[in-house]
Amino acid sequence: MSAAPSTTEDSSTPETADADRSFALDLSAIDLDATYASQEKIFEMIPHRHEMALLDRVIWTSEDQSSGVAIKHVRDDEFWVRGHFPGQPMLPGVLMIEAGAQLSCYLFNERNGSVSTAAFLRIENAVFRRSVTVGDDLLLLCKGIKMSKRRFTSEIQGVVDGNLCFEAVITGMKISK
Repeated sequence: MSAAPSTTEDSSTPETADADRSFALDLSAIDLDATYASQEKIFEMIPHRHEMALLDRVIWTSEDQSSGVAIKHVRDDEFWVRGHFPGQPMLPGVLMIEAGAQLSCYLFNERNGSVSTAAFLRIENAVFRRSVTVGDDLLLLCKGIKMSKRRFTSEIQGVVDGNLCFEAVITGMKISK
């Protein structure tokens, strides 16, 4: 599955069409150039590695680690670029969701003060609004909805250049340690 470019059936522009969709977090209150956690620190908190390590850095977390913002720089050497799609690479929607899930897992482990592997239980209300391609900086937003020591449900979103690219609600559960 890939994210399709945004289209509207009326004469509104994409900017107007997105005006009704709000971000899960107030990005104007966050220094998007900041680094809360480097990729090395992320590796200390979640098990994802190699081509499946989708977070470049965590930019910000709330004091209680229920919410956060991270970034994924979309590079031309990633494994999916050559085939999805030749001549017009678009980051697969499942990888956008996975990147948001990795941020959610990072926050889960930070909240719990320990490292564990968490797996998806559910993806709900996933909507892809705009394509993401090579050269884009995909901001990932995560806002906790329900949290316990074993499970979490989070609202996740992806934003490029101020435009909402995807959104979903995910549920995960601790499966190790």
